[in-house]
Amino acid sequence: MMLTSYLKDFRIAALLLLIAALIVLDALYGGPNILHLGVEFIGGTQIPVQLEHAVNPSTMSNLLTILQDRLSTFGLKQITAEGLGNSEVYVTVPSASQAEVQSTISVIESQGVFQGLVNGKEAVNGSGLLSGSIGATQPIVTGGNASWAVSFFITQQAANRFSKVVFGQANQPLYMFLDRPNNAIVLLNSSLLRASASTVAVNQTAELQALQRATALGNQSIPVEVYNPDLSNLGPVSSFFASNKGRYAKVMLASDTPNAIVSNLTAMNFSLSYATIQNATPVFTSALSSGSSVVIVNEWPQIGLLSSPILSPAITNGTVGQSYQISGVAPQTLSPQAQLAFAVNQSNKIASILRGGALPVHVIVGIPTTIPPTLGSHFELISAIALLLAIVAVSATVAIRYKRLFLVVPIVFTTLAELFIILSIIGLIGTIDLAAVAGMIAVIGTGVDAQIIITDEMLSKKRETTSAKTLL
Repeated sequence: MMLTSYLKDFRIAALLLLIAALIVLDALYGGPNILHLGVEFIGGTQIPVQLEHAVNPSTMSNLLTILQDRLSTFGLKQITAEGLGNSEVYVTVPSASQAEVQSTISVIESQGVFQGLVNGKEAVNGSGLLSGSIGATQPIVTGGNASWAVSFFITQQAANRFSKVVFGQANQPLYMFLDRPNNAIVLLNSSLLRASASTVAVNQTAELQALQRATALGNQSIPVEVYNPDLSNLGPVSSFFASNKGRYAKVMLASDTPNAIVSNLTAMNFSLSYATIQNATPVFTSALSSGSSVVIVNEWPQIGLLSSPILSPAITNGTVGQSYQISGVAPQTLSPQAQLAFAVNQSNKIASILRGGALPVHVIVGIPTTIPPTLGSHFELISAIALLLAIVAVSATVAIRYKRLFLVVPIVFTTLAELFIILSIIGLIGTIDLAAVAGMIAVIGTGVDAQIIITDEMLSKKRETTSAKTLL
């Protein structure tokens, strides 16, 4: 009878519904370990990061803050970035899959410099972005393609500059770069151009012109050199690099570049930067300009080209706007499910990098190492025992104080419910580490304190009411 009366109270019913909902969420999204546990319990992965040069304490602090912000907004749990001396950083995440580790490395390696270029001029850059406005939109699946997008606002000053640069540039592409390379040459296999041409019926000359327009930026343009798969033009290619040996330090090339070219570039002391064939392949599309169709480079991951939206006449007539968007499409070679996962990962990654901002120094990521959970099972056992002892001690104290079951049971149940809710929420959206366990133990005591005060006040009022009735 008493239980039924309790359930009729909407507050108790709401509490029970919340507990039931958290149980379902724990089962569905908690993963194989139900909840996300910290490095202390399940081990993890440590990623060494070497800075390009030594930095002062202020720069190191800024670097660690940016990395922490990037990786936290990217959805990683209990991410820690710690400096060692003045030239090293160690990033640690709880036990993660190989794919998650690679995604983490990709986020760390990104320098985070955003640029929007129009006709070889910079129209907007990362300093003009409002970090609080950067957000990844929900991927859209249409016609078997999964598209992604990241929207953002820019400051009024940046908007004024943008309107001046794009004035009169209607129907021209706005090349949006993230970490556009400097002091580099791109070496491209002509077969990749033919593969790209399958979606746009153009010749190689038109594609090379499109590449030149996409890589132009004043005196900081990125030269693009093309070699034939049969190495029939190896002589001219070698001569080109020999003549540019002193002007450029790095060559960006695909992972399948022939050894004959690689050894030649190495002998010339070029620094080589490899990319997968997929990332090294520029994606072309066609657009209308002055009534005729032209070819533009829509995406080119190897050089950080994210997308190339066409400027509409409405924003090239001097109008000042502050809302913009970076968008793209997942590779069609992937399965539908993989395309959706790619779109989600791409938008979250870009959004987190833009929010974090540009790194103050270039970084070199080392080989990740696994941190074994040597003491993990022991920590779990000790933590469980500590929580159990805290619950038993609090329950015993409440029982000794009130000696009435109808008072003790609700107090103990409320304490356990509070502990379960905290455990579930932290475990689902964060990470349960030793510090979190210590906080939960403290919550058990402080939560009961409040309930004891409330219960004593209720009993005191009841005694006063009973005394008043007796006097009457």
